[in-house]
Amino acid sequence: MEQSNNKEGHGVVGGHSDLPVKKAINFSPPLYRQRYSFVNDLVNQHKPKKVADLGCGNASLIQMIKSHSCLELIVGVDINKDKIGSQRCRLSPFSGEYLSPRDLNLSIILYHGSAVERDSRLLGFDLVTCIELALGVADFYNYSVEFTGVGEPPEGAGNVGYCTQIGVFRKIGAPATESCVAEQCGQHVYKIVYSVSYPSLQQKEVRKLALANEVSRQIQSMRQRYVSSLRILQRGDGDGHQVSDTGLVTFSGPVFTELEKRKIEKSPEPFRFGNKLYVPLERLLAYPKVNRLCDSVDTMRALIADTVRLSRDGSAVKVDLRDASP
Repeated sequence: MEQSNNKEGHGVVGGHSDLPVKKAINFSPPLYRQRYSFVNDLVNQHKPKKVADLGCGNASLIQMIKSHSCLELIVGVDINKDKIGSQRCRLSPFSGEYLSPRDLNLSIILYHGSAVERDSRLLGFDLVTCIELALGVADFYNYSVEFTGVGEPPEGAGNVGYCTQIGVFRKIGAPATESCVAEQCGQHVYKIVYSVSYPSLQQKEVRKLALANEVSRQIQSMRQRYVSSLRILQRGDGDGHQVSDTGLVTFSGPVFTELEKRKIEKSPEPFRFGNKLYVPLERLLAYPKVNRLCDSVDTMRALIADTVRLSRDGSAVKVDLRDASP
């Protein structure tokens, strides 16, 4: 039997023993994740409102950056219609985003088309990414450029540079207006494959749902603390008891700043009358999460009137102490 004696760096391929063995270079995290993270950092640094990803593929970058609160529009363009069309589930809002909605509206649109074709719907974007594409931008267009990259070369091979080289182009001076590119206006060559709008506090029904959920959560928390306090302190059933929902019994809960604590303490306290607990709307408004969702008692009353029981004069939420729900 013929034996092979391989020296380091060589191997037998097709009967030849003098071909070099190629060593695999592993990147951690993988290069594609490093590229996405690079763009994600740019979004975090510059806070763009509108981002377009040319050659978006399976929309992984869009999935990563969509959580940034500054974004109002993300557009993805790809020549592979089937690939981008299959991303509906990944990009659709989930139930938690309706209970904790964004402050600003966000729309995501996926287009089927070629990045080398002009479409006027891509005018006016704050950030355009071309992660998997090689595009040249000349000085003629008044851009500054910074060359960097991800994927450090192996030790001793620094002269080859990054595995993925990146050029960051920044517009010098004021951004171009639509009048500067009038020849492109009205050109719609891309076809919409998918479009979705995310829930935000700018949408009345979404804000109403989020407020009702937060008010109910605070009410139930106060009710639980009060019932537990009654058991511990063995208080009587007399009418008109004042109830401190912050000081009777200590439970784990949200951590407030000193300013938030003072604001809550200055607001009217919940009180008991008979078997009912009344929580003033002014008290609820003093809680940071509620205050973020509405700016006045009148607004709160209008938004929650059909989801909780209010006192006769509409100044407080009424809770039955014998019932688990407000």
